Amino acid sequence: MIKSDDTGKLILRLTLGILILLHGLFKLTGGGVGGISGMLSSHGLPGFLAYGAYVGEILAPVLIIVGIYTRLGGLLIAINMVVAILLAHSGQISSLTNNGGWALELQGMFLFTGLAIAFMGAGRFSLAGNGGRWN
Repeated sequence: MIKSDDTGKLILRLTLGILILLHGLFKLTGGGVGGISGMLSSHGLPGFLAYGAYVGEILAPVLIIVGIYTRLGGLLIAINMVVAILLAHSGQISSLTNNGGWALELQGMFLFTGLAIAFMGAGRFSLAGNGGRWN
């Protein structure tokens, strides 16, 4: 059996980074953050905090994909997902789908993969290489 932790980290980074980045690019190219702003306002929070979605869905995935400040990028994605779950999906936290899966399995996968990357770092196949503290 072939064993390469660094290859596994690269696959995990690219998967999470690309999938989250697609959400950010949609917001950037026309989707906007107006809906998020409205949800924040309805919870008594300032609407401008919605622009934080760009940090969690554009900046953080790019950091993860290229492998610089990867741990920070993973943490930012995890925080972004906690906020998304609390704002838009809190009523589904204990729900299952008709197929028996958790209703928030995609959001959960993004959240916990972000945490895993925050703990593991980028690995050897990154711009930071093995020497960077935040890789």
